[in-house]
Amino acid sequence: MSLTHQDYATLSAAEIAEAVASGTYSAAEVSEAAIARMELTEPHLHAFCNPAPELARKTAASIDAARAAGEPLGPLAGVPVGIKDLVATKDLVTAMGSTIYRDFLPEDDDIVVERLKAAGAVIIGKTNVPELGYSGVGHNPVFETTRNPWNTELTPGGSSAGSGASVAAGVTPFAIGSDGGGSVRIPSAHCGLVGVKASMGRVPLWPGCRDERFPGVSSWESLEHIGPMARTVSDAALMLSVITGPDMRDRHSIPADVNWLEAAKAGDLPKLRIAFSEDFGYLAVDPEVRRVVREAAAVFERDLGCEVVSTDPGWSDPGNDFWGLVLADSDLAGMRAWLPEHGANMSPHLVQMLQTRHDDEALTNANMARKKLCNIAARFFGQYDLLISPTLTVPPFALHMQGPEKTEGRIVDPSAWLGFCFPFNMTGQPAASVPAGLTSDGLPVGLQIVGRHLDDPLVLRAAAAFETARPWSALRPPLIDMLEGA
Repeated sequence: MSLTHQDYATLSAAEIAEAVASGTYSAAEVSEAAIARMELTEPHLHAFCNPAPELARKTAASIDAARAAGEPLGPLAGVPVGIKDLVATKDLVTAMGSTIYRDFLPEDDDIVVERLKAAGAVIIGKTNVPELGYSGVGHNPVFETTRNPWNTELTPGGSSAGSGASVAAGVTPFAIGSDGGGSVRIPSAHCGLVGVKASMGRVPLWPGCRDERFPGVSSWESLEHIGPMARTVSDAALMLSVITGPDMRDRHSIPADVNWLEAAKAGDLPKLRIAFSEDFGYLAVDPEVRRVVREAAAVFERDLGCEVVSTDPGWSDPGNDFWGLVLADSDLAGMRAWLPEHGANMSPHLVQMLQTRHDDEALTNANMARKKLCNIAARFFGQYDLLISPTLTVPPFALHMQGPEKTEGRIVDPSAWLGFCFPFNMTGQPAASVPAGLTSDGLPVGLQIVGRHLDDPLVLRAAAAFETARPWSALRPPLIDMLEGA
């Protein structure tokens, strides 16, 4: 019996790899099911800015030929994957949601793409992003706006917008995201997925953030992470087992030093001391998010035997300093040179950022603030094994906004909804978002789990334990039920 796209969408990445290795399904059958799934969902979601069905078919054929010849297969052989369109692919245009790079074909694959290919993964396309990733949503001046499978009138979050929508819709079991201020965790929360930002340097980056020839591409170096977005913790760990480990081209990269698959195995947690904060002491948080995450936090104490202490981490809102670090990492001169010719076709918030002049002390103050934040975090995590919080302050909201301007009755900056995420890009600590539950309107809410610097295994272990206590993989967006019933 051939593999239908409905059956394919229920399989984990690990199950697909095992089925291809055993011959239960060919890589070609899996790829055709993924392509059929993409063709079914794309008119509704616009998750892929650059679908690549022919590349997928070619890759799948080579995997099937290798298996027929008795050659060893990689751990992801035949597993479809989407690649975020900020991540370089030499076989596919990497437009980054920008008219400037609309036809840009990189000379090299990013390191994570090299590693996925070597492991046998089948790339089925590039997933949509906001322009150059300078946003937490999913619209840009070049491509159709990506929509949330749970409600297509709402954003899936970003900047890994298309990766989140595609995985939630069952097009691929996992996808690559990048996270400079939450962009793996944000769409994972809004789309009901697992998203993992490992400790900074675990996953090497190159040429992204490193190539000085390309303004806007060579940004976010001191903040950026690349990581998996998946439907299960074990699939996220499977991807991490392939893409982690040092590379000489990334001066920030560090040894993997983690058995990712072992760390993600479900099992009893030790008696952890966990800090729980609903608002970090300063954020306005939607009441529904508070309710769902409060219930999730109770699981760690009631069902998993941990001590959960309600407390705030002790730093003041670092939002302005975070954006100062983004600016300091950006090629402002190179990007400002675009404005006379291309400014009219660029995202307004990006143009505004480039037109604003910044005092030199504001940028150095941002770096001092990062040092202070890291020191406060180190002292705080000396008292607690983990910190849990909402991933975002609000559920998914309307398309074509940068963020709500009012939350919990308070006027807020449009980027304030990201306030739980970016502090841990500043510290480089491991952080994951896992599905906490649904609002009364049926929208996903994420729970963020943050570990001590380099304690990635405990973050995965806690995520897996919570997944076992509160299983979520059977939850499906209503759009998918509608499409499959059509």
